[in-house]
Amino acid sequence: MNILRPDCLSFPDHRAATREGLLALGGDLSVPRLLLAYRSGIFPWTDDPLTWWSPDPRAIFEINSFHPPKRLESKLRRHPFDLTIDRDFRAVIQACAEPQAGRESTWISPRFIDAYTELHRQGHAHSVEVWEAGALVGGIYGVAIQGFFAGESMFHRVTDASKIALCHLMDHLRARKFELFDTQVLSPLTARMGAIEIRRRDYLQRLSTALQSPVRF
Repeated sequence: MNILRPDCLSFPDHRAATREGLLALGGDLSVPRLLLAYRSGIFPWTDDPLTWWSPDPRAIFEINSFHPPKRLESKLRRHPFDLTIDRDFRAVIQACAEPQAGRESTWISPRFIDAYTELHRQGHAHSVEVWEAGALVGGIYGVAIQGFFAGESMFHRVTDASKIALCHLMDHLRARKFELFDTQVLSPLTARMGAIEIRRRDYLQRLSTALQSPVRF
């Protein structure tokens, strides 16, 4: 297994990943390393030990063909949710780290919270918030680099609030002409929302194109 040194900002070739997608251990969560990882099609997943992943296949949302379920569109018309962007990033990532039904623990440790909050402070990580009567009830956060967005995690405290956050984020990315939405590995929820799997080599080609786009979040 490849071990990363804290003083070396390089990653192994993707072909060195295990069948599950594990590529390397170690390193750190500094802003330069995180940005290099995302630009290289790699992402961190656990903290102790710190692991770096490049799965094949890779899960994505097709931004331009994404359509929210009609039930959600109807709910948005009927329900007085307030939707914001980057109003309270740290609150969103902290909520994503909280246990939920069927998920007693998450990979989002305090170390991850601090690292991604710093990414946000430097303009590379963003959040969508869903509010109801002034309370934060749902949200999503991720990393944006040029025309690429990596969705990291989402949460809900009322039914469908995380899905509504995802739909609002997708509208935002489409309006700004983003080209690639990475959701890393397919889950039952993202599959129901329309995520698909593509080969890693195709993903890396699309990532390269998205990183050349001059758009901004």
